[in-house]
Amino acid sequence: MNQAKKDKTRLSEIGEFGLIERLTRDLENINSSSRYGVGDDAAVLRYRDKDVLVSTDLLLEGVHFNLVYTPLKHLGYKAAIVNFSDIYAMNGRPKQITVSIGISSKLKLEDIETFYQGLKLACKTYGVDLVGGDTSTSLTGLTISITVLGEALSDEPVYRNSALENDLICVSGNLGAAYLGLQVLERERKLFEGEDGTSPRLDGYEYIIGRQLKPEARKDIVEALHNNNIVPTSMIDISDGLASELLHISKSSDCGCHIYSDKIPVAKESAEAADEFNMDPLTAALNGGEDYELLFTVGLNLHDKIKQLNDISIIGHIVKKEKGSLMISPDGTGIEIKAQGWNHL
Repeated sequence: MNQAKKDKTRLSEIGEFGLIERLTRDLENINSSSRYGVGDDAAVLRYRDKDVLVSTDLLLEGVHFNLVYTPLKHLGYKAAIVNFSDIYAMNGRPKQITVSIGISSKLKLEDIETFYQGLKLACKTYGVDLVGGDTSTSLTGLTISITVLGEALSDEPVYRNSALENDLICVSGNLGAAYLGLQVLERERKLFEGEDGTSPRLDGYEYIIGRQLKPEARKDIVEALHNNNIVPTSMIDISDGLASELLHISKSSDCGCHIYSDKIPVAKESAEAADEFNMDPLTAALNGGEDYELLFTVGLNLHDKIKQLNDISIIGHIVKKEKGSLMISPDGTGIEIKAQGWNHL
């Protein structure tokens, strides 16, 4: 019996994505309405000649958030946003969500109402209906599970697996801010808990803390692309860090990618915070996660159109698989891109 236990594989050995691949590798869709299943930001279902996008996300207290420094209204807002982002990453528009929560005994009615204020604000801001859900008691802290449904903006959703050689690699906004905001909150956590009677030092960190506690989904980017008749060849949202998402696209599209370190957008506030933590800001951008920006590819012929759009950076291009996935430094040195982001397991 002890030998059997020793032979079992620890989940930490394969990680979150390895676990998902292991559990879903033999799945086969048996319904014609299941157009695309596991393997992207959302599943694609076809009903009466219309594609419906479906995604779900699970947030656990102590794993994905800490209530010591996370206001419940912010948490409700963020819980909705991370789901909306999955639909935008398919070049879609979120329409409805269902919300299920496991409630621990330390939370009171007013706490849950505050959490729902954040949910409702996110739904109002992004034009999404909250149409149902479930509640239960939780013995291990607050548990949040949200399922989102949406529609594709173009004739077809945009997947991760359709990047083409010579495509431009583009990213919205800036990267690494959310991770660095988390570092500040964790540094000041004991002060939030009031262990020594002083208050946390947050002045000057408003931008990066805001990116961590109250992110926004990039509805504006998807609409700008749509309004300019630009349909990406592939797209994904940046929830686990730029490196991880680049490798997702590369693996799904059976290609390589070359990006340029001096083209990766990092905000001034992020660079300053990284310096405080003796960290290369590119490390936060590549591996931090929770930015919820959009990473996408477009044909080379769209270069001039993309350059005219606000808040989009061209950071590299798609190459043949045998050329690898590399980040090129200003001196021309290529560094292999590796996914080193936070592992849930």
